[in-house]
Amino acid sequence: MKIGPIHVASLVLLGMLSPLCRAQDKPKPEDKPKAEAQTTPVKVSVVFTEYEGDKKTKSLPYTVYVNAPDAPELKAQWVKMRVGSRVPVYTGGSTGNMTYLDVGTNIDARAAHTPEGHFLLYLNLERSWAEGYTLVPVQRPPEQMDPHAGSFQEPIIRNFRSELDLKLREGQVMESTMATDPISGKVMKVEISLSVVK
Repeated sequence: MKIGPIHVASLVLLGMLSPLCRAQDKPKPEDKPKAEAQTTPVKVSVVFTEYEGDKKTKSLPYTVYVNAPDAPELKAQWVKMRVGSRVPVYTGGSTGNMTYLDVGTNIDARAAHTPEGHFLLYLNLERSWAEGYTLVPVQRPPEQMDPHAGSFQEPIIRNFRSELDLKLREGQVMESTMATDPISGKVMKVEISLSVVK
């Protein structure tokens, strides 16, 4: 079969257009760039309140800001707050060794926004504090008559921890935890509130 000039021209034109046809193919769904998840910024307030009987003795408020993804299945990053002091503690030994304990408040928070308009709030709360001292005796020579000679004071460190998984509406205030110290009888309550940052 004889190929004429028209056939040759058609084949050449088809060869030139084939890359253009491939370039116009629709991209596959997995090739599309993934959109960033939308978030709702919220302000989370945590208030630790202590009571002796019915009398409020201490109120400690803290505030953290969290970006809550608008999809509950997405895990947001933890927002962390650390505030406190270092308390010296004598560990003994002939050189008078000391160590330091961190006391204060630790808050870890993250949140998610549900399609129904609620917020899922996850909190890890820890509070420790020095309250009073105890005398720790050390060896003393038998001729020493003073019973407190050679003793030193060590701080009593009290501690509170709680892990919370809450469902809150915007603007809602919730008393989430109440605990009683078994030694002092003091009561601690934790109040949580959440509001959208405008």
